[in-house]
Amino acid sequence: MKVEHPAEPKFRALEGSLDATGKRFAIVVARFNAFITERLLLSACDGLLRSGAARKDIEIARVPGAFEIPLAARTLALTGKYNAIICIGCLLRGDTAHYDVIVNEVTRGIGQSAQETGVPHAFGVLTCETLEQAIDRAGLKMGNKGFEAALAAVEMASLTSGIRRSASGFRKAGVGPRTSDVGPTQIPPPRSASRRNDKAAKKTKRRK
Repeated sequence: MKVEHPAEPKFRALEGSLDATGKRFAIVVARFNAFITERLLLSACDGLLRSGAARKDIEIARVPGAFEIPLAARTLALTGKYNAIICIGCLLRGDTAHYDVIVNEVTRGIGQSAQETGVPHAFGVLTCETLEQAIDRAGLKMGNKGFEAALAAVEMASLTSGIRRSASGFRKAGVGPRTSDVGPTQIPPPRSASRRNDKAAKKTKRRK
């Protein structure tokens, strides 16, 4: 039987490694549903240590509930001390719409914090229908999502560092536009501004 191997990519790809040596991580963990979140936290720490992170380079911040995770994560990211943030919480569906509101806000807040700060945020917030589902994802048959979030944080921290080094190398080699080459005059004005400028120019010609 002939085994076909995938074709080699034609272009070099930037990829992160699972090496956390020398990198710093912050873990934001919610106290609400601590029975679950503490298990996720322990596995997240285990994942970082197994990847080479030092204990002194792992900092834990505790917040009341999942809703407070995005603000704490953003505050930590803005310090510039951490290569990645791991967000850990557990939300269980109840009888009201409260669950949907919190899930949406927490997800949006964590994603927005990552995009605006440029620091990778790993999503380790469980959103489950039942307690049994959460237990399964905190160390039983579905694995441990805290451990998975830690590995994602390590890989993304490595990837972003690699991208920045690569971009720095391009700038030193004179490849690509420099920041100083891009100025306000190169940005075309909106249509409304162009029309106002054209009208002003016509009025000036009439006066002359």
